[in-house]
Amino acid sequence: MKQLVETIVKALVDSPEEVVINETVGEQVTIYEIKVGQKDTGKVIGKQGRTAQAIRTIIRAASAKTGKSATVQIDSMNDEQVEGDLKEEEQ
Repeated sequence: MKQLVETIVKALVDSPEEVVINETVGEQVTIYEIKVGQKDTGKVIGKQGRTAQAIRTIIRAASAKTGKSATVQIDSMNDEQVEGDLKEEEQ
């Protein structure tokens, strides 16, 4: 499921290398936290939140098969966070 979220988000943004997906698994709910660069935040959210809502709908429908619910949260990263995350991935 995390790969599905990652594939969708990376297709939307200009800087796919800045996309970070964190998955928090609970007993009944799985939370996918999407972090993108500041310039790409608007592309992931979309006009009036339509793109974000579409992503949430797809993830909810896919997670229904597992019997768990899933939610998606979208955050933007400032330039310092992006550089730090990229350095961690290189190590």
